[in-house]
Amino acid sequence: MGRYANNHLIREESVAFETRLHWITFLTLKSIFTLTLAAWFDRWFSEFVITNRRIIIKTGIIGRETFEMNLSKIESVNVDQSIMGRIFNYGSITIIGSGGTKESFHKIAKPLAFRKAFQELC
Repeated sequence: MGRYANNHLIREESVAFETRLHWITFLTLKSIFTLTLAAWFDRWFSEFVITNRRIIIKTGIIGRETFEMNLSKIESVNVDQSIMGRIFNYGSITIIGSGGTKESFHKIAKPLAFRKAFQELC
């Protein structure tokens, strides 16, 4: 489990599902121009965690961005996959909250399993 999620669990909270950025991030122009260091850091320092109470997403190394939302406040988790995404099991997830909050995250490994884990907890 990622350090950020592990350090920010609350009492009686446990991890139900965890994933990371897909290895396909190594095949981007950004990765090629930085000799894959940027993609490696992005993948290593990103966390996508579903606990029994909330979704916790952390991206970034120095400039950290976090997204945390209680499961009860989430209306839906949408998955978008291209043909390549279906073949290699990666895609985008969009989390829609009850107040109209809409957050998208791209090139996530196992996006359908992420949505299924969310649905099983609700």
